[in-house]
Amino acid sequence: MLTLIHAPLSRSSRIIWLLEEIGAEYEIRYVNIRRWDGSGGPDENNPHPHKQVPALLHNGAVIWESAAVVQYLTDLYPNASLGRPPGHPDRGAYLSWLAYYAGVIEPTALAHISGVTVNNPALARLYSEMCTHVIGVLSRQTFLLGETMSAADLLLASALQWMRKILPESEVIDRYIRVTTDRAALQRAREIDSKPSGFHD
Repeated sequence: MLTLIHAPLSRSSRIIWLLEEIGAEYEIRYVNIRRWDGSGGPDENNPHPHKQVPALLHNGAVIWESAAVVQYLTDLYPNASLGRPPGHPDRGAYLSWLAYYAGVIEPTALAHISGVTVNNPALARLYSEMCTHVIGVLSRQTFLLGETMSAADLLLASALQWMRKILPESEVIDRYIRVTTDRAALQRAREIDSKPSGFHD
């Protein structure tokens, strides 16, 4: 059984979306986490090394961080349309986008919106180059890998839902958000995301 370590309205919400997309059987362990506003705190029931989310338990293994959990799940369910299994012609591009999201898109976007790039020209340049690259790709095709959505799109779209300003104003990005989020699995995930009765901070 897959067990998702989850805090409502957090980065682990995207993993519920993915689990719903791939049709996995899973359970959720709700935990508290430290929030950006200073609320919350570490939860001893959380196996993540920093007591954050997401983390996934499966057959005695602990998988943590969004990109790793996404790759693990899509490899575990190779027939799911959101993965690109070994041997697939898009496998290399898929892995590259997962790593690019974790290593470039999210870090530079967060640096930009928090003002860090103002005094860091190199980081500002990387953020600008990232925006140009992502918008350029999505200007030529519907999704990051072409005309079929992947879990790399799920990562990016979930971040854009959370904070649209991580990328510049663009009709291309607005269209991309509409296309990627108009999915029944996401609607189910939003209902599941909220805390169960009896769970308190």
